[in-house]
Amino acid sequence: MTNISEDKIKNQLNPGEIVHLEDDLKIYNYLNLGPTHPATHGIFQNVLKMDGEVILDAEQTIGYIHRAFEKLAENRPFYQITPITDRMNYCSSPINNIGWQMTVEKLLGVKTTKRVDYMRVIIMELARISDHIICNSVIGVDTGALTGFLYIFQFREKIYEIYEQICGARLTTNIGRIGGFERDFNPTVISKIEEILKEFPKALIEFEKLLIRNRIFMDRTIGVGSISAERALEYGFTGPNLRAAGVDYDVRVMHPYSSYEDFDFILPLGTNGDTYDRFCVRQEEMVQSLKIIEQALKNLPEGDYHVDVPEFYLPPKDEVYTTIEGLIWHFKVVYGEINIPKGQVYHAVEGGNGELGFYLISDGGRQPYRLHFRRPCFIYYQAYPEMIKGSLLSDAIITMSSMNVIAGELDA
Repeated sequence: MTNISEDKIKNQLNPGEIVHLEDDLKIYNYLNLGPTHPATHGIFQNVLKMDGEVILDAEQTIGYIHRAFEKLAENRPFYQITPITDRMNYCSSPINNIGWQMTVEKLLGVKTTKRVDYMRVIIMELARISDHIICNSVIGVDTGALTGFLYIFQFREKIYEIYEQICGARLTTNIGRIGGFERDFNPTVISKIEEILKEFPKALIEFEKLLIRNRIFMDRTIGVGSISAERALEYGFTGPNLRAAGVDYDVRVMHPYSSYEDFDFILPLGTNGDTYDRFCVRQEEMVQSLKIIEQALKNLPEGDYHVDVPEFYLPPKDEVYTTIEGLIWHFKVVYGEINIPKGQVYHAVEGGNGELGFYLISDGGRQPYRLHFRRPCFIYYQAYPEMIKGSLLSDAIITMSSMNVIAGELDA
């Protein structure tokens, strides 16, 4: 037993190491939870003060993979910033991409076609499903149920195959362009989306039946990591974590973008704001996303898949390869040799885990003067110590899983 100061413990503790501290004849354990990936689902560190298995206090540390996204963006032309957004919430990269592109379009005053809007909706809802598949299947794994994870993950692969057909990439997609898309949906894309719409609902029900009334799963999740609606709002929660607490806020409904007002869907709500409610909300959101995709595909408008904004949209490849004008213009766009109007805008989209916002200030130059990302994960993680106090060590991991904290977005 070592009788040393609490500050010294926090500064010198190794990952996974437990140190005992004697205080008024009471022995407390200090556990460094993280920053190992398998335990905490990301590069996070939490110094837990424990009485046996009960967590008395927690102090989190972030920044292990901070890559200064905002400063990177402020030193790059607008066209080159889309790939940077991929690396935030990499579980649903297309939403990041499209959210950024819509922010620039808002500054430019560009109005996209209905076809572009509907194509974006389809891709963003597929990304939401992919995000929720990862989150909910990992919640199952953290309760010891690996079967559901292995079964449902095949559909994330099917979604990645759709991305691959659209843009050639899978995880970090760099999908879309300012003003629309680089190419239209081909017949393979349409058939693969129809395949998802046909096969995934049945698999989703089977996955849900494995867990939602499972006594072990219920005991591990009900009442665990709960937060009230009032407290969630005070922290600034959005997305499924807020809706699980009973607040019906969704950017797609409150501030419609990309023609979301055209679609019929409901917002699933929880009541207790605990791990079980967060799981259930995401399950139903996947059902609603499928309905949105079905509506968008059925009513996909005719028209152009991009807007005529030649200053920011690459010319066709046949022109690039056969004309000097096309080649020159291609270089001007890629290297950002065109000035953006002065102004400041904020645009938000409903990301896989909440309101993802972009606050952009332009001084009329060729790159942002200032750019700030509103990362929902950064906000959730502030509440994490409060949500796990009084719970068991085993509850700390599953609470973090249900909050869907993504390291790339948190540390951006």
